[in-house]
Amino acid sequence: IVTVNCARLLKADHHATNGVVHVIDKVIATTTNSIQHIIETEESLETLRAAVAASDLNSLLESEGQYTLLAPTNEAFEKIPRETLNRILGDPEALRDLLNHHILKSAMCAEAIIAGLTMETLEGTTLDVGCSGEELTLNGRPIIANKDVLATNGVVHFVNELLIPDSAKTLFELAQESEVSKSMDLFRQAALSSHLT
Repeated sequence: IVTVNCARLLKADHHATNGVVHVIDKVIATTTNSIQHIIETEESLETLRAAVAASDLNSLLESEGQYTLLAPTNEAFEKIPRETLNRILGDPEALRDLLNHHILKSAMCAEAIIAGLTMETLEGTTLDVGCSGEELTLNGRPIIANKDVLATNGVVHFVNELLIPDSAKTLFELAQESEVSKSMDLFRQAALSSHLT
């Protein structure tokens, strides 16, 4: 699937006497803002703006290149427990891992993302793309709220859930999601869970 500034290429290589015509499905608008500028001006990305500033990712997101930012909205940050959010925001390494887990190494328009694809993030982790009806899913969840916001250095898709990598979780959070959750109950009963958090 070929896209031009996120417009899908419908018919290619119509040869004319003075050139070639490719038919696309949208009018291409002028793009003047970097990904960083979009973060700075979009009201629904206020929490992300603060997180990016705290992790010194501003320069990356305004630099030349081609990135895809899966931008968590304010709503996405509000869905996770306040204690977990404060812990991540207060830990520079965990925060950077969290944000890098939302950045892809290349520009991927929604039209060109194929279900069954595994995409590599800047953190080195992967995200699995699927579909639910006509909606794209990330790691099995249809969380893309707004897609294909074009920037001079890539594309932004707004997501309404936070994608937290393992490296940004405590031992206790990791264990709760795994096959050792019963063991965690025993740690809690023995008043030892603080060692895992």
